[in-house]
Amino acid sequence: MNIRDTTAYSLRAVVTHPLRAFLTVAAIAVGVAAVVLLTALGEGVRGYVTKEFSQFGTNIIAVNPGRLQTHGVPLGVFGTVRPLTIEDALALERLPAVESSVPVVQGNADVEYGRRTRRTTILGVNHAMLRAFTMDLANGEFLPDGDPFQPRPLVVLGATVAKELFPDRSPLGEAVRVGGNRFIVIGVMAFKGTILGFDMDDIVYIPTARALSLFNREGLMEIDIVFNATRSVESVVKQVTTLLEARHGAEDFTITTQQQMLSVLDSVMNALTATVAGLGGISLLVAAVGILTMMTIALAERQKEFGLLFALGIHRRQLLVLVVLESLFLAGSGGVIGILIGIGGAVLVSHLIEGFPVSLEWRYIAAAEMVALFIGAVAGVLPAIRASLLDPIETLRTE
Repeated sequence: MNIRDTTAYSLRAVVTHPLRAFLTVAAIAVGVAAVVLLTALGEGVRGYVTKEFSQFGTNIIAVNPGRLQTHGVPLGVFGTVRPLTIEDALALERLPAVESSVPVVQGNADVEYGRRTRRTTILGVNHAMLRAFTMDLANGEFLPDGDPFQPRPLVVLGATVAKELFPDRSPLGEAVRVGGNRFIVIGVMAFKGTILGFDMDDIVYIPTARALSLFNREGLMEIDIVFNATRSVESVVKQVTTLLEARHGAEDFTITTQQQMLSVLDSVMNALTATVAGLGGISLLVAAVGILTMMTIALAERQKEFGLLFALGIHRRQLLVLVVLESLFLAGSGGVIGILIGIGGAVLVSHLIEGFPVSLEWRYIAAAEMVALFIGAVAGVLPAIRASLLDPIETLRTE
């Protein structure tokens, strides 16, 4: 038999047993579809998180109070001998590689205007906040660059807060109460949306010193540093460490670079994608068992057919190729169908759940199809070997 005859025979063997072929193809299709869909979701989430985290720029360093311990918990969460202060932030800003620093204090309080009240997040920051985190204003201006220790009672409202408190008028110049204290509205932030589950529009910005007083805090929660992009992050970290050690007398702080944060996120997302791909691989393993079972059953049912092929002069090696090729057809077609189902499922999820990130990874799709073909070949080998070893006389006697 030539290649054309061999291929035609194998295809005909698949078509003449539709139920058995359907069950085998379905097993492979489910496994491949699972791999395609799960990896699309995993890669989509990974891309989404990385994009959300990176939109603030990569030349940012965060300094937190307390030294990071092996348990992964900053001691500054519970208290530290020397808290981070506004003076620390000003000293860091004078470093040659640092362009600006943002002393941050965060809390929650009621924001009131007339009879309207909204409980929201309060961020104590300085004038460098907009530049550091590439944020925009819709109206007015941001907190001015004034005395950091005796700032004026000025406030900038997030888009949602402004809409809720001032639904039919501009809030600029109006007086609101933040945590019971009177502030004058000087600006409204542009719509930013939700980033990593944090609503950036439901925030109120006040000067850092005012926030320290409002929440009765001695120190800052964080200092965010924007450094010159031409400088290496290692040299900047070294400068920051040297300065703060000199001021505090010890390394009682934690420095986290944007690259470190992204690296951790990337590791987590890689593990997530590998996990979901592994779950799909289990489905393919089950499919392999299904193909092996189906081909073994087919071997028992087609012994007389194989006997006729032996009588017609077919070689045992050719019979081996016929059976393996049949198994490859089943696995390959199941893989293609599974890919189509997986892509369709990913598209459907992105439409049904608005904003849900989906990213089709063709490397995983190609790998799934290759694995399907490999499984088909491996699962078909044992039945094929058994078929090639059949006694021609005995197979002809089979009824």
